[in-house]
Amino acid sequence: MMKRLIVGDFMHELATTRLILERLPEEHMAWKPHVKSMTVSGLATHLINLLNWQVAIFLYPEFDLSTVPLRREPLERRDDMLEEFDANVVKLENLLAECDELTLGAEWTLRNGDHIILRQPRAIALRTFGISHMVHHRAQLGVYLRLLDIPVPGMYGP
Repeated sequence: MMKRLIVGDFMHELATTRLILERLPEEHMAWKPHVKSMTVSGLATHLINLLNWQVAIFLYPEFDLSTVPLRREPLERRDDMLEEFDANVVKLENLLAECDELTLGAEWTLRNGDHIILRQPRAIALRTFGISHMVHHRAQLGVYLRLLDIPVPGMYGP
């Protein structure tokens, strides 16, 4: 039952994230609402990075932020973003299909070198560090679209 709940939630959030990525304005990829904000392309690329991290939740018992480059170069083309997003979704679908409740309940650790940030079952890490984190940044991107007068697709209804 736990796996069915996770998969349903996960697939809905991935589909709605793709809707936002489909609306990315190629002519505004370098735009940002504030000097301290990420650019449109930077924020969208971060969403794609979060999918890479979700794959890592399944593949590895821990994720060490100190070994990950701090900033990936932003993708500049919407088609490149959608291509990588879709490829990662396929990886995640396969990993979800192959996993069992024992795998989802196994401990997973997020660390930064010796500092442990969180240690929890994979299912919870997938929800918090993966899906909720993605939803947060997807909402930011939705605000960017609104500020650029680009219609934001419905996420949880019309």
